[in-house]
Amino acid sequence: MTIGEVCNRGVVVVDKAEGIGAAARIMRDHHVGTVVVVEGDEGAWKPVGIVTDRDLVLEVLALDLVTMKLRIADLTGTRLLTLDEDGDVTEAIKSMRDWGVRRAPVVDDEGFLVGILALDDLIDLISEQLSDIVGVMVHGQKQEQKRAA
Repeated sequence: MTIGEVCNRGVVVVDKAEGIGAAARIMRDHHVGTVVVVEGDEGAWKPVGIVTDRDLVLEVLALDLVTMKLRIADLTGTRLLTLDEDGDVTEAIKSMRDWGVRRAPVVDDEGFLVGILALDDLIDLISEQLSDIVGVMVHGQKQEQKRAA
């Protein structure tokens, strides 16, 4: 299964030049805890960072920083894990573990943003697969019971 089949394609984004307050409002308005920081034109965005509600609390509010002067780019690091939409889910899980991240932007061949992969997406996938495995086991047990009767 590819990352593109699992990821969420409804990504909430914020331009890297926006202020911190704009990111917080976007998160509130869209009821999300993460925005992908982008540059470029709408529909042809390239991810350059990711900001979470936790980042806002720990990196801005907890340090009493003046939010009016801070830009989104001030919160994003120089390194960003992106996942290729044609990549393997198992490899994505390993990369996310190695990087210590819970979410990663998903990009196409040209590096344009097409989605976001979150741990929640992976948990849903794995729990569905486990449910299927349990279904196979239960079906097998029922078949054995019918033969024994």
